[in-house]
Amino acid sequence: MCQVPISSYLEKERGPIKITYLLSVFFLIALVLLASGCAGIDEYQSSPSSDTDSKSVSSEDSSYSPEGMAEEAGSGGVGTRSVERKTITTAEMSIEVEDAAFTLERIAEIARDAGGYVSSSSVYALNYDTNARKDGYITVRVPESEYPAFMETVEEFGELSSRSVSAHDVTEEYIDLSARLENLERQETRLADVLNMSVTVEEILSVEKELERVRGEIDSLTGRLEYLDNRIEFSTINIHVTEPRPISQSWGLRDAFSESVQGFISMVNALIILAGYLLPIVIAIMLMGGLFIGIRRVTRR
Repeated sequence: MCQVPISSYLEKERGPIKITYLLSVFFLIALVLLASGCAGIDEYQSSPSSDTDSKSVSSEDSSYSPEGMAEEAGSGGVGTRSVERKTITTAEMSIEVEDAAFTLERIAEIARDAGGYVSSSSVYALNYDTNARKDGYITVRVPESEYPAFMETVEEFGELSSRSVSAHDVTEEYIDLSARLENLERQETRLADVLNMSVTVEEILSVEKELERVRGEIDSLTGRLEYLDNRIEFSTINIHVTEPRPISQSWGLRDAFSESVQGFISMVNALIILAGYLLPIVIAIMLMGGLFIGIRRVTRR
């Protein structure tokens, strides 16, 4: 009977064992991958709710931004709040009056009675004649509520030559500044609380530096808002007053003779001034000419 060596027998048996081992490992990996895929599907199915929550939160946050406030104000839907328009009114007016200086005084008085004030005022004559007509300019600022009545009163002082009104809308800027100011004020409160809880010198100095920066921005925004409030509450009106041109009269013989004498005197004055300018030049030329003639005579001898 032929005997098979033990080593060859083991090699034949090791082949099936190795294949079985590999198949077991393969199925184990497949099960792990399948379990992971199922977990991923479950997570994907649960994700829309979280996305919806995040979108709702972001939409709520956007309602507090300046853009959200502006859209909320402009939509006019149910549950929205209207925003008062912020406009700066400026008017220009030109009127013809009999007495420019007196009219400017009356305009200033009416502006003060209406609760306003005068920003600038000037009156001047158009030539050096004391009886010449005068022009004047005045800039007044009156409360917005008194603006229509003030304009009507001023127009009654004389003949209206021109009038223009412009309104600059600053609502968007005002809302933006107000939102930024509220945010900075909340930061100031939080920083003040942090400063009270600070222990080390380094922490205190760091918080105080940031607090100083925030308060500086608050002061800047507050000043800008106060400026806009003043420009919104008070209308600016620039008024130009002028007196009518005098009616020209025909010249008589006496006026013509007087004008001729004045013209002759002006011409003589001009000639005297011209002679005064030319006299030094003439003297210099004469001296140079005499010196040249003297030199020629000496050389001839």
